[in-house]
Amino acid sequence: MSDQAVNRGRRRFLVSATTVVGAVGVVGIATPFLASWQPSARARAAGAPVTADISRLAPGQQMTIEWRGKPVWVVRRTPEMIANIRAIPPAELQDPESLRPQQPPYVDAVLRSIKPEYVVLVGICTHLGCSPGYRPEIGAADLGADWPGGYLCACHGSKFDLAGRVFTGVPAPSNLEVPPHRYESEQVLVVGVDEEAA
Repeated sequence: MSDQAVNRGRRRFLVSATTVVGAVGVVGIATPFLASWQPSARARAAGAPVTADISRLAPGQQMTIEWRGKPVWVVRRTPEMIANIRAIPPAELQDPESLRPQQPPYVDAVLRSIKPEYVVLVGICTHLGCSPGYRPEIGAADLGADWPGGYLCACHGSKFDLAGRVFTGVPAPSNLEVPPHRYESEQVLVVGVDEEAA
């Protein structure tokens, strides 16, 4: 009778020990497996917001920053540039009121910006993905006396104004994209975070 009692105690001990070791093994295997589902540090960084110091950007100048592997242009517009944008007849633009969803809802429909002085645009043509050139000069000889300043895509001739709105009669089907952005301060722009999330 005492032998049977000892065997039951051993049996309980072995079953308990095996259960504990098995549970530890399952957790040890599941942890790296579940961790592999998380995006890598590089992937997280690629989609992370980008901060830019815009304090040294002079009126009329453009700076380029990179966000999600794309060039993002920040232009500090002069009062003359803003007046020229507003003076473009709507009939000359494909989407003058920015009705297509190429920008966040909190930007002005005509100037396509939070602050009239600054415009933030993804620098990729909406036709075939080329990068248009910054042509802010008004009445440029090669673009005609009525050129109000803007962007010219040399690949296929698409033209955009200084708000990124596409002109009619060009291959690009829509305005340049305005990425989500907000101003952390007067001098700091954050691209990749909506103003409403601030």
